[in-house]
Amino acid sequence: MRIGELAARTGVSIRSLRYYEEQGLLTSTRSAGGQRHYTDDEVERVAFIQRMYAGGLSSRTILETLPCVDSPSDENSDAAMERMAQERDRLSAHIEELQHTRDALDALMAAAQAHRDARQANRSATAASVV
Repeated sequence: MRIGELAARTGVSIRSLRYYEEQGLLTSTRSAGGQRHYTDDEVERVAFIQRMYAGGLSSRTILETLPCVDSPSDENSDAAMERMAQERDRLSAHIEELQHTRDALDALMAAAQAHRDARQANRSATAASVV
C-alpha cells in the first residue's frame, strides 16, 4: 500500500509516517518512481508506535524497544521492559519536580494575595479615619 492508504488505515498523518521512517521506526520499499510502499504488517507497527508515543516514550526510546517486536525473545523483552522502567522513573521524577514547582507558585500566589489584602485593608482604614 502507498503512504496515503497507510495514513488512512492508521489515522496517522503522512508527515508522521515520514518522520517514523526517518527515525528508523518504520520501513518501506520504493517503487521505480520513488513512491513509498508498505505491507499490511506496517498497520500494526504504526499502532504499536502510537501506543508507545502515548506512553510518553521518545522516538529514540521506541527504537530501542523495537527488537522485542522484531525479534521476540526473553532477552529482548527484558531489555524493553528495563528501558520502559527507566523512562517511567524519569517521568516520575519530572512529575515530582513539577509538583514542587506548583507548590512554590502556590506560595507566591498566597503571599501576593496576602499583600493585596493588607494593602486594601490599609486603604479602608485610611479612608475611615479621614471621614
